[in-house]
Amino acid sequence: MKFKLTICLKLFLSHTIAVLMVSGSIGTYFYTSAASSLMDGLKERLQSSAALISQVIDAEKICTVVSASDVTQQGYLDVLEKLRSLKRMNPDIAFLYVMRQEGEKIFFVVDSDETEKQALPGQQYSLHLPSLLKGFTSVTVDDEIVSDEWGAFLSGYAPIKNGVGKFLVGIDMRADKIYDKYQSLRISGLVSLITSVALAFLFSRFLSSKFTEPIHMAIARCMAIAVGKLDEQITMRTNDELDQLLNAFNEMSATLARTEQKKREAFAALQRSKDELEIRVRQRTADLNEVNHRLSNEIAQRIIAQTALEEAARIDPLTRLYNRRAMMEHFDHEIARSTRSRRPFSIVFIDLDYFKKVNDAMGHDAGDCVLVEISIRMKNMLRSQDSIGRWGGEEFVVLLSETKLSDGTIVAEKVRRGIAEAPFYAHGEEVFVTASFGVAEFRKGADINHVIQAADEAAYAAKMKGRNRVEIEKTRQEGQPS
Repeated sequence: MKFKLTICLKLFLSHTIAVLMVSGSIGTYFYTSAASSLMDGLKERLQSSAALISQVIDAEKICTVVSASDVTQQGYLDVLEKLRSLKRMNPDIAFLYVMRQEGEKIFFVVDSDETEKQALPGQQYSLHLPSLLKGFTSVTVDDEIVSDEWGAFLSGYAPIKNGVGKFLVGIDMRADKIYDKYQSLRISGLVSLITSVALAFLFSRFLSSKFTEPIHMAIARCMAIAVGKLDEQITMRTNDELDQLLNAFNEMSATLARTEQKKREAFAALQRSKDELEIRVRQRTADLNEVNHRLSNEIAQRIIAQTALEEAARIDPLTRLYNRRAMMEHFDHEIARSTRSRRPFSIVFIDLDYFKKVNDAMGHDAGDCVLVEISIRMKNMLRSQDSIGRWGGEEFVVLLSETKLSDGTIVAEKVRRGIAEAPFYAHGEEVFVTASFGVAEFRKGADINHVIQAADEAAYAAKMKGRNRVEIEKTRQEGQPS
């Protein structure tokens, strides 16, 4: 008669093994506690010793000891002898020393070392330890053993009498014995932990193999089913509840095998229908692509033509500046903005002087070249929010956004100099051109056509007064109110 080991019993045994593993965790806890107690006891001794020694050293005796040349001072010799006497009284103390802090740097003042490695006054200590910096104002101890050029130590620090936060006494305790105790403690804890883990692992491995073997068989069967092997059966028996799982897998395999055969037959019929449909879709897609291509070409051509028409309606073809129609639209927009913000804007009317002579002397092609260069030069001297347009043959209009008359006159003068003071070039020859400027200001309630006419009349007045100059609107010249 076969004995059936139930899953419940197997889990009970697994939990028993888990308890053994917990014992290893408890051992680790006790090891950690012992190590912490050892370190805490040592820190308490250091803290107490540093506090006591700090009271027998007076900073006033060594406040003038700053370099190696000061080792002959009596105060240095007295403190050095006192530190060495205290060191000899306690064999656990490796070094006693006094340090001074200057800004972020720390320097030795007195060192009890009686060897050639003794730190002389003024020698900088290179390590930056938080506990050391804190020791200038309060009693403190290193959190862990620190290694430097003198060896490995656990150190305590305390501010000395009359040190005013700039002097401290330090105690270095030898770390070799501490390492030995820690090493013994680590070995004992490690052996205990390894033993507990090893025993727990062996028992767990044995029981889990018996428990998981049928599960692995079922997993392998699932993988076989996944790759299409539907006719295999599981013959293993566990004499427990897992037998039901294995029987279910066998039944599932048989059902899947029957379903797979029906699926293949249906798939073959579906594939034939799919092939026929793909042929029709490809034909329709080719037709649609051809129609779409023709429509895309037509749309692109219409967009190009529309863009060209819009540009021709707003842009002067020679100078690439706004034409009169576009400038009137800009005037309308600026009037609306000026009404909202209650800020004026200015209009500058520009008429080139004697430009007909340039055309007559050099030809209209040369005149066109000069007009283009003048347009570029004026546009570069204006702000991005300003607008400039070609009003007529050699006439230009500038809209200075949110600019009052006085500021507009300054801008006009700047543009006048920019045109008059540098030559233009046409067919390789220098051409000097000047222009007459008229400036008018748009104020709330004004008629834009009247403002443009006022700027035109001011430009005409500039011509009458000798050309190559800037004149403002007549009402401003006569001092009439805005």
